[in-house]
Amino acid sequence: RQLRGTDVKRLNRDWRRRTDARLGLLVESVTQPFNIGSIIRSAAVFGVDHLWLAGNATPPTHKAVDKTALGTARLVPWEHAGTPAAAAAAVREQGLRLVAVELTADAVPLHEAPLDGDVCLAVGGEDHGCSPALLAAADAVAYIPQIGRVGSLNVAVATAIALAEARRRDWTT
Repeated sequence: RQLRGTDVKRLNRDWRRRTDARLGLLVESVTQPFNIGSIIRSAAVFGVDHLWLAGNATPPTHKAVDKTALGTARLVPWEHAGTPAAAAAAVREQGLRLVAVELTADAVPLHEAPLDGDVCLAVGGEDHGCSPALLAAADAVAYIPQIGRVGSLNVAVATAIALAEARRRDWTT
């Protein structure tokens, strides 16, 4: 049977009590409002403490974002931090390790990435992914293993997968 509203709230409260690590998210140059909205909703679901936007990322205040965010933008504190380097510096000022999610030659599979403790995940724009400046500023780079015939995931889907993995690590340590 499906859980009722109060049961869902109780279940979520139990998971919040098991959550120790801080989780941040840096979004660089994601421009499609539906992607930003979906990313914000996933950030709210997984308890992202802060969202940093960089480059020409569409802000949560854009009128079309709420079609997919469904009111969750109010639950995730955010700021536009300017350039990728400035955003990475802002992340570090908060004591978070920065792990970019991108397909690069030196990336490790997401399930092997250093996601323990306080971490900030970084994702890049729809067409080009994370910029060289963001990758250079990252402490590590991870990719999501894929076995199908498609070479990449939508940025909002990739973000949700990476956030879920970061929380899973927190819950199993």
